[in-house]
Amino acid sequence: MEKLSVKGLAVGIGASWAFCMLFAGWAAIFGWSAKFVAVMSSVYIGFKPTFLGGIIGALWGFIDGATSGVIIAVIYNAVTKKK
Repeated sequence: MEKLSVKGLAVGIGASWAFCMLFAGWAAIFGWSAKFVAVMSSVYIGFKPTFLGGIIGALWGFIDGATSGVIIAVIYNAVTKKK
């Protein structure tokens, strides 16, 4: 089995989640994802339905996604070690 690239998965998931948070924050300005932003703002400090709030949410999203990617890759690589 192939090993996962820890850095690659971290950047990939981090960038994907950051984009989702940015889009949700900016869409909430128009009321489209307001409930999601309200829930996530309890986790991500400064995340609000504003232009700057979307950018702050994207930064938190990248950190959260990258951390998750590292954890997933490390566990996957440990479980699928070659014998």
